[in-house]
Amino acid sequence: MSAINEYLDSLRGKRVAVIGMGVSNMPLTRMLLRAGIRVTVRDKAPRQRLAEYAGELESLGAKLILGDDYLEKLKEDVIFRTPGMHPNTPALQAARERGSEVTSEMELFFLTCPCHLIGVTGSDGKTTTTSMIAKFLNAAGHNVYIGGNIGKPLLTDVGSMAPEDYAVLELSSFQLMTLDRSPHIAVFTNLSPNHLDYHKTMEEYTAAKEHIFLHQTSEDTVIFNLDNSLTQKMAEKAPGHTVLFSRRQRLEEGVYLRDGAIWLTNQQGRREVLPLRDIVLPGNHNIENYMAAIAAVDGIVPDQCVRQVASTFQGVEHRIEFVRAVDGVKYYNDSIGTSPTRTAACLSVFPEKVVLIAGGYDKGVPFTSLGIEIVEHVKTLILTGNTAQSIRAAVEEAPGYEPDALHMIDADDFEDAVAHARSEAEPGDIVVLSPACAAFDQFKNFMERGDTFKRLVLEFQ
Repeated sequence: MSAINEYLDSLRGKRVAVIGMGVSNMPLTRMLLRAGIRVTVRDKAPRQRLAEYAGELESLGAKLILGDDYLEKLKEDVIFRTPGMHPNTPALQAARERGSEVTSEMELFFLTCPCHLIGVTGSDGKTTTTSMIAKFLNAAGHNVYIGGNIGKPLLTDVGSMAPEDYAVLELSSFQLMTLDRSPHIAVFTNLSPNHLDYHKTMEEYTAAKEHIFLHQTSEDTVIFNLDNSLTQKMAEKAPGHTVLFSRRQRLEEGVYLRDGAIWLTNQQGRREVLPLRDIVLPGNHNIENYMAAIAAVDGIVPDQCVRQVASTFQGVEHRIEFVRAVDGVKYYNDSIGTSPTRTAACLSVFPEKVVLIAGGYDKGVPFTSLGIEIVEHVKTLILTGNTAQSIRAAVEEAPGYEPDALHMIDADDFEDAVAHARSEAEPGDIVVLSPACAAFDQFKNFMERGDTFKRLVLEFQ
């Protein structure tokens, strides 16, 4: 019997709650119900907003508790929290004290997955690095599942996975926070302040991220960015084999730049893996992403497969994605720019000063460093969303700021921001949506924001 079937058998006769009817928990809920488990689904949204799923789940036997009181009398034997709910929420703490087991879809996946696990985390670059690793493995002929914080939840695929397969996971701090297992190969791209609306301190955010490697054994591997001071310090805590990568230093062991190429040195020797001229994806941050991905597949994927992918991979949607050129102006969608460091990396790609659309949901992250980058790289700044005035203040306080050199505009809403971008841009200009913030003040997520931007640009006459 597979591990997932054994786990489902262990739930028979128990009461199970699933909190949240979002993307990650819906496949889990369906699987539990089809296995004959008694499930109560709890969600803060009213029924009318969940009509698409409510009837389906009730037809499968679920009990629904919806609305503001959805956490009342939370006393089921096993409770699956949604990643967006902090594990120390008072209702969850009270349930634990009453004897409930609180877990998550990702914890169950780690418990039951039979194949090789590669996990990627960090503040920036997770999705691109995860995608690179999966493409490398596919090019080498491996059977690959990609999921976690991207793609689809993989829990329902566990039963069909073979031990020789690979699951490549992008892991957020929300998912990692309560994990008591780590992937066989862990990648830490970088670390900077982020999600401080959810994690109350930088220390809590860092501690959550560290779960990607803290539960490894001496036979496992973790990859760190040597150029990032925070991840550099983490290497001392790693129980497994540590591999470092650096864009700025030539290393005696690890992944580094030399003579216009990415090189790798390990116990087997020193070799050139990927000439930079073969990479079609722009930006120094993507060179770092390639370094991390190359370190993750060393010994698993031949170098020629790495070069093959690099010569064709043009990136992931919403990541400095070219939308179109209109009236001599090029438009780029970088809606994934949900933090100041992501937006700074995006701005560094373009040699000229750009027209930037920025602002969104406030995650409690300071914009001081972003203000400096905007002064250096932006000619017109169009501000929208809850953080508009905070970003404006950071720009006005930045060294070198001159009002005559940087025009700032406050937009009424997102559509107005895009309209201002078009009217301000001149032939030869570049317009970039890279908000430096999450999208939740105006959109469901960064994908919806990026899709809206693309639709508006494609509608230009």
